[in-house]
Amino acid sequence: MAEVSDKNDQAAPNQKLSRRRLLKGLGAAGLVAAASGALLPLKDLVAAGDADAEAPNDSDIAKHQWVMVIDLRRCDGCEKCMKGCRREHNLPEGQEWIKTLELEDASGQTYYMPVPCQHCEEPPCVNVCPVGATYKVADGAVLVDQDRCIGCRMCMAACPYDARTFNWDDPPPTDDVMGEPTPEFPVPQQKGTAGKCVLCVHNLRFGKLPACVKACTMRAIYIGDLKTDLATNGKQTVKLSDLLKDNDAFHYKEELNTHPRVYYIAGHGQDS
Repeated sequence: MAEVSDKNDQAAPNQKLSRRRLLKGLGAAGLVAAASGALLPLKDLVAAGDADAEAPNDSDIAKHQWVMVIDLRRCDGCEKCMKGCRREHNLPEGQEWIKTLELEDASGQTYYMPVPCQHCEEPPCVNVCPVGATYKVADGAVLVDQDRCIGCRMCMAACPYDARTFNWDDPPPTDDVMGEPTPEFPVPQQKGTAGKCVLCVHNLRFGKLPACVKACTMRAIYIGDLKTDLATNGKQTVKLSDLLKDNDAFHYKEELNTHPRVYYIAGHGQDS
């Protein structure tokens, strides 16, 4: 299991996010209750937000260390995770922050592999950004400050997971926008800037599931926390370390030593 980085994470350049602004649009309901048979209480993974509270500081944010686990045995390639993400972030058709790859295993059988931003411990995109627009935050997420982004696309060239997109055009119109966009909730996207999966930290920090986890009817995507050692797919809550160890979880392109925070569970004969 990956260790949490001890490095001092770069401070977020944009601190405009507030619980009141988020919960006004997202609802203060918190995560759904775990179904019967859940091993651990879901409320211990993420607590529901308080609409009157201030935005969390770095110390509060660092109390969680988010990871994602994708169980390839369950994925049927339905692309609901992609559609849910697109709706959540008002992305245009064809611009995906999580892609579902159709691959072939050693026996010639087709399987599907969702690929979001890997939120690497050693992110190449952060290293190459000339203006510090891409940065890591205290809970492990890699974000983009589009107010700083100059559209050079060096981050896109550096990302080995093809997880970046570029906003060539103005975003689709929407009436469901809560104030100014922030790195945590960059809606709407800004023309001429790079975009990517933000791990839905605007949801996680206030007691809600990421859009892809919520949208996946196969329950193939888990959000987990290294600090509490819990993971949930929205229906079942399990011990994260057991989920990884018992299923021989692996990283995508592990040989690159980017140390992703996204884990995969194989199960159809594909190589890890």
